[in-house]
Amino acid sequence: MQDFIYDKDSDGIVTVTMDMAGQNANTMNKRFEPGMRAVCDRLEAEPGLTGVVFASAKPTFFAGGDLHDILATETADAASFAFIEANKAVYRRLEKLPVPVVAAINGAALGGGYELCLACNHRIVLNSPKAVVGLPEVTLGLLPGAGGVVRLTARLGLEKALTYLLEGKQARPDAALADGLVDAIVDEPEALIPAAKAWIRANPDAHTQPWDQKGFRYPGGDALHPRVRQVIQVSSAMLFKKTRGLLPAPEKILDVAVNSMRMNFDAALRVETRRFIGLMASKEAKAAISTFFFGTQAIKSGKLRPEGARWQAGSAAVLGAGMMGSGIAYAHAKARLATRLNDTELARAEQGRAYSEALCDKAVARGRMEAAGKDALLSHITPATGNAAAGSTDIVIEAVFEDIELKEKVIAETWPMLSPEGIYGSNTSTLPISILAQACPDPSRFIGLHFFSPVDKMKVVEIIMGEQTSQETLRKAYDYVQQIGYMPIVVNDARGFFTSRVFGTFMDEGCQLLVDGMAPAAIERAAWLAGMPVGPLQVFDEVSLILGQKVRHTHRALDQRLGVDSGFGQHNTATVEVTDPMIAMGRGGRQYGGGFYDYDAQGTRVLWSGLEQFARGTADIPIQDAIDRILYRQAIETLRCLDEGVLNTEIEANLGGIFAIGFPAHTGGAIQFIRGEGVEAFAARARQLAASYGARFAVPDSIYDRLASREAAAA
Repeated sequence: MQDFIYDKDSDGIVTVTMDMAGQNANTMNKRFEPGMRAVCDRLEAEPGLTGVVFASAKPTFFAGGDLHDILATETADAASFAFIEANKAVYRRLEKLPVPVVAAINGAALGGGYELCLACNHRIVLNSPKAVVGLPEVTLGLLPGAGGVVRLTARLGLEKALTYLLEGKQARPDAALADGLVDAIVDEPEALIPAAKAWIRANPDAHTQPWDQKGFRYPGGDALHPRVRQVIQVSSAMLFKKTRGLLPAPEKILDVAVNSMRMNFDAALRVETRRFIGLMASKEAKAAISTFFFGTQAIKSGKLRPEGARWQAGSAAVLGAGMMGSGIAYAHAKARLATRLNDTELARAEQGRAYSEALCDKAVARGRMEAAGKDALLSHITPATGNAAAGSTDIVIEAVFEDIELKEKVIAETWPMLSPEGIYGSNTSTLPISILAQACPDPSRFIGLHFFSPVDKMKVVEIIMGEQTSQETLRKAYDYVQQIGYMPIVVNDARGFFTSRVFGTFMDEGCQLLVDGMAPAAIERAAWLAGMPVGPLQVFDEVSLILGQKVRHTHRALDQRLGVDSGFGQHNTATVEVTDPMIAMGRGGRQYGGGFYDYDAQGTRVLWSGLEQFARGTADIPIQDAIDRILYRQAIETLRCLDEGVLNTEIEANLGGIFAIGFPAHTGGAIQFIRGEGVEAFAARARQLAASYGARFAVPDSIYDRLASREAAAA
C-alpha cells in the first residue's frame, strides 16, 4: 500500500489518497492492482466503516493505464487476460462495499481513472478547466478495459454513452455535470473531501449501484427498444463511413456496448476484457499510442526543440496576400499576433484581410465566435503596401508565388524590416532554402516555413533548415509555430523537402495506375480503401495540374542554373506522361474548369471520360495491389527521406505524413506503417511490387537494415 494513503476519521469514513511513488501521475501500472487489492482487503475488514472517499495527492486525479506496458504487449495471451481481469475485480469489490464510495476528482480523471470514478457511487469534481473526465481510449486504438464501456452504457444509456465512447470526448466540469458523467461540482480544492464526506453522511444507504439493483432499466431503453435499435443501426453505418473498417477499436466498443445490454453485468465485463486484450496487441493500437500520444507529447513538450529560452514574436509581416498569405495572416490574428499583410496593391492586401473576415463570419454564424471576437481578431491584421519601418518586425514571412527569381527579389527588398533579433521565413513548398538564403544579408536568420492549404485547417508547418540556418533561428521558428498553435515538423534542406516530395509520389502513383490500365474509379476507390482522405486524381485536380507542371519547370531551370542534375521527381514519370497532354488540352485542374474530373455549375464532379486514352496497359490489377502501391510508394519515399537525413526523427516523419499529406491515420504514419507490417515483411512486399510494377518500389537492403537496427536500439 505504498501508493495509497489510508486515513479513517471519527465518523468512520476512510479517505484513500492515491499517490503513486516515483510518478508525476497516478496510473494503472503493475503496482496498482496489488495496492488496490490490499486497500479493498482492509476496507472490507474495517470495523465501523461508514463510507469511502477516493482522492489524489497528484495534480491530476488518475491518468489511466500505463501505455508503456501496453506497447510492450506482443500477444493477447492468458497472462494479459488475467492482468486486466484482476484490475477490474478491485473496482467490482468497491461496488460491493456495504457503504457509499465517493470520488473526489481534483484534476483530470481519464481512462482507467474515470473508470474508477464510475465504480464509485457518487462523483464530485473540482470546478477547474483541468479537471476533465472521459474515456479517450478509442483515440489510442483501444477500448476502456476496466469496465468503462459497460458502466457508462448502464449509467447514461446507449445513445449518450456512444458519443463519449466512440469519440473519446473529454468533458470539463460543467459539461460533465450536464451529461451525467459527474454528480456535483465544488469551487475550491479544499472543499472536495468535505463535500464527499457530507454526501456520505447524508446518504448512508446509497451504496448499491443502479445496475446491481433489482428491476434496473437502461436509460433510454434496452437493446430491444425501437429507438435504441435505430441507434444501433445508424451507429453501425456511420461508424463504417467514418473508419472504413480500418480501425478495430470503435467497432469493438460498439459491439461491447450493445451486447452489454443483452447479458448479465459481470458477463459483460468479461466480454469487455476479451475485446480489450485483442486490441492491446494490435498494430493499430501500437500505432496510435506511439504516434498520437508519445509522438505528439514529444513535440508539445519541446523534446525535439533546440535548447534555449522560449521566444515569442510580438509583430509579424506576411508578404503576399494570396490564399496562402491570407491564411497565414488569419492564423497570426487568431493567436493575437499583430500582422502587417503586404501586397503590391492595397486593394489586394485588403482582399487578403477580407479572407479572415469571411472565416470569422462563418464562425459567428455557427455560434463559435462572438461579434466582438471577430472585431478583435481582425484588428490584428493591417493591410499595407511597401516596407514597415526598418528593424520593426520580429518575423517576416514571404508567401509570394513559387518563382525563385521573384522570391529572391522580395527577400532582398524586405529584409530591412527585420528587428535585430528577428527571423525571416520563406513559405516555399519545394525551392531550396540554402539557395534562397543567398538573397539575404544574414543567411543564419533565414529559414523555410512551409504552411499547407487551407492554412486555417491544416495545423502543421514544415520548418526547413538551410545550410547556414542557425540553431537559434530554428529555436525561434519552432517557438513561433507553437505560438500560433500549429505543429512544427523540422526537416533539412533538399529538393521538395519531405512533404512535397512524398505527396508527389501519391499523385504520381494514381497516374501510374491509370497508365497501367486500371479504371479511374477503381483508382480512387483503392485510395479510399487504403485510408487516404481523397483519391490521387481528385487531389491532382484540387492542387492543379498546372501548378505541378510549373514546379517541374522551376526545378529544371534551377538545375540548369546550378549545372546539376538534382533528380527531383525522377520516379514520377507517369505524372509527366498524363498531365502534360491534359494541360495541352486545356484540362489544368478544377480551378481551370476541369482536369481528371468534369465539374458542373454546382461543383458536382464526374470523372472525365477521356482518361481512357492514357491507358498503355490492360493489366487486371488486383485491388490489394493498388492499395499497396498507394501506401508503399509513400512509405518508401518517406523512408528514403529519413535515411538521407532530410527527416531527423521518426516522430516527425509519422506526424508530418498524417497531418500534412494525409497518410492514413490508422497506420500511425509511414515509418510506423513499416514497423507495424514488420520491416522484413514490408521489404519482401516492396520487392514483389518492384518486380511487378517497377524500380520505384526498389529500396537497397542497407536502408532496411539501418531501420531495423534503429528499432533494435530503441527497444
